[in-house]
Amino acid sequence: MAPRVTVCIPALNEGETIGSIVSSLVAGKTSAADEVIVVDDASTDATAREASSAGALVVRGPGKGKGLAMATGLAQATGDIVAFLDGDVTNFKADFVTKLVAPLLAPETASDTHLTKAYYDRPLNGIAGEGGRVTELLAKPLIRRLFPELSGIHQPLAGEWCGWKKDLLALGLEDGYGVEIGVLIDIANKFGADSIVQVDLGTRSHRNRPLSELAGIADDVAAALLARTTNGSARDRFT
Repeated sequence: MAPRVTVCIPALNEGETIGSIVSSLVAGKTSAADEVIVVDDASTDATAREASSAGALVVRGPGKGKGLAMATGLAQATGDIVAFLDGDVTNFKADFVTKLVAPLLAPETASDTHLTKAYYDRPLNGIAGEGGRVTELLAKPLIRRLFPELSGIHQPLAGEWCGWKKDLLALGLEDGYGVEIGVLIDIANKFGADSIVQVDLGTRSHRNRPLSELAGIADDVAAALLARTTNGSARDRFT
């Protein structure tokens, strides 16, 4: 029997986009999704209603950060594979999931693959390649210094990724916005960097956050990275 795929979308005030994303997954024959869960993380808009109307199972999140919302969805998932997506993408296509899960479903790669990570171009204000400020200015420089074996990962903070549910439950998820970088490093430490496969999703258009919001995200990412160095300190890796 083929592995079942659960798509999990943590969402906070994504009422404008979540309905179309879920509709694409539920109606699209190319989505590869057997189950769609939206974790409504204490939204104050119509996120829950739009997601439910479009066909998702809506689960109430604790409202205490992205990682905890994702952990809530992971616990509810019935699939063998869990694919996480962001809920603010404006050019979403159902084949995003098909491409993400393919290396975990293909007989020739499934046993050696433990994580797939999306990569894409992220335009900012219509300018190609200018998005991903926390990625380019914080995450990648630290990865090059602290985890050089992962320096070839194009989008270490990508919200589109998937893995085996059993692996993710065993490793656990960071509470906040350090969740993506935490999983990336934990999978590499446990199974090797070669167990991570990157998937090209083309161009990703979404809501770009102001610097006031990016500061908190950067704090979480830095904390997750540094917590995974020897004794939680980066000092020895810089000398």
